[in-house]
Amino acid sequence: MKYGSGWGRGRPIAIGGSRAGGIARSSVLAWRTAVIGTLCALLAADPAIAQRAGALIVAYSSATLKRIDETGVIRLGHRENSPPFAFLDANRKPIGYSLDLCEIVVDEIAREIGRDLTVEHRAVTPENRLELVRSGAIDLECGSTTNTAERRKIVAFSPTTFVTGTKLLVRRGSGIRSLRDLEGKTIVLTRGTVHETAVPKLAERQKLSIKFVFAADHNESFQMLAAGKVDAFANDEVQLYGMLATTRSASDFRVVGEFLTYADYALMLRKDDPEFAEVVERAFHRLAGSREVVAIYDRWFMKPLPSGERLNLPMSPHLEEIFRVQGLPGD
Repeated sequence: MKYGSGWGRGRPIAIGGSRAGGIARSSVLAWRTAVIGTLCALLAADPAIAQRAGALIVAYSSATLKRIDETGVIRLGHRENSPPFAFLDANRKPIGYSLDLCEIVVDEIAREIGRDLTVEHRAVTPENRLELVRSGAIDLECGSTTNTAERRKIVAFSPTTFVTGTKLLVRRGSGIRSLRDLEGKTIVLTRGTVHETAVPKLAERQKLSIKFVFAADHNESFQMLAAGKVDAFANDEVQLYGMLATTRSASDFRVVGEFLTYADYALMLRKDDPEFAEVVERAFHRLAGSREVVAIYDRWFMKPLPSGERLNLPMSPHLEEIFRVQGLPGD
């Protein structure tokens, strides 16, 4: 009988017992025998009942798992314009690499608690995503969020899902090749991202006189560049290429410069919920061990996106090694 890995971590609910003034011991034993016999017959007859029974016996210490078990609903946060990680298709359905990874995690959670789950999607922005996770408004954020020490003070993260770094997007023919070429010019940054503080600090260290303006999301940042209101848009390289692919504008813009920062992306979850974090981590090990993570990666980084464009971005040796540590078999 499989109860999921929650069995043994939770607190079993007591069945039966005696009362003061009491029930005869023989009556208690007969009652227990009858209950156990009935349960065994049901569990043997239907594996689905057995799986659900394991979840019922466990009293989760995880507030997240307890709420999901009680409601049958898991709430996923997603970005609307962060291709290929999380964005909207033509029908405004959230899709992307991170959504596919979250789907695997949802399957693992359903296996853990022993019931089917309903997924509720909620759009998040760079500015509100951490607070929505911290407050419990969403259970898992499926976007393009960088795992940093500062953020780990208030939220927790899954194993790494992608490795990238900050570069510049500029108009072709602008003559801009690096951050130093932006002396006296203007860069747009998206609020709520690591770039909002990291890039200005880098310019200050290099004693560059650069003006910074800020936009609410990546689409707004890109539109400011396209309209000629700024000279560059600083963002993670992979997201810049994703934006060029989905807008089919690679002929007008180019990604330039050395990496200004490095970033490890991960799914975001609530802090101080180790039982839930363990289920998330187990999903990643299962994903890597089956090599499905390679298929999911290829779907979004090597094959055509809904726009018809391709990123043609093979998995880096760094990311491949991260997945290998999680259980990815060698070739």
